[in-house]
Amino acid sequence: MHKTQAEASRFVQQLMPLLAQTPESRELVICAPFTALGLLTDKLRGSEVKIGAQNVHWETSGAYTGEISGAMLTEIGVRYVVVGHSERRQYFGETDETVNARLKAAQLAGLTPILCVGETKQQRDANETEAVIAAQIEKGLAGVNQFNLVIAYEPIWAIGTGETCASDEANRVIGGIRAQLENKEVSIQYGGSVNPKNVDDIMAQSEIDGALVGGASLEAESFARLANYSVGHLA
Repeated sequence: MHKTQAEASRFVQQLMPLLAQTPESRELVICAPFTALGLLTDKLRGSEVKIGAQNVHWETSGAYTGEISGAMLTEIGVRYVVVGHSERRQYFGETDETVNARLKAAQLAGLTPILCVGETKQQRDANETEAVIAAQIEKGLAGVNQFNLVIAYEPIWAIGTGETCASDEANRVIGGIRAQLENKEVSIQYGGSVNPKNVDDIMAQSEIDGALVGGASLEAESFARLANYSVGHLA
């Protein structure tokens, strides 16, 4: 829940010149609050930056005050939507079943969902990481088209805490997620205190295809540094 329309407008004005040298192969998505989505799709039309929403409802319309449908998002040019983010699970009662319903609805509307999975500190300390994530994947992806999907592994204990999951450990967990998938080519991201100082190491890992970034993406220079990460010959 960051940035008014005026703030979002200033952000993209500062950001776009900083992306002039970003490799075309890198897909950049800004997942903004609902109020900024229309403005951003207008301002970024024709650019390499795509727009995503932070949630979508499982019904196309109805008495669901405070929710938003897939058609409402695609109508204004939104391409992606985050589903099952840890904050939605923690604060707003999201379950694997509602995540599954939202994923299906997103795909039916023509959106590409970004499914978030991850364990709590308590679950990790109890050596339940693999079991928890395997259950989230199994229940969340039931009946979902894996060929129109992005997955983000976000260990809840590493989000906004400054405590980052070691890159090799994140790589190991993401490899386990990939092994569980029908489509092994699904783009799997890591999210959890990703910042300009650690993004190069994270993106150098063999199983990690991208990053889902929160606080470190809020300033244009930081966002651009993340987008312009350096991995060997990709510098």
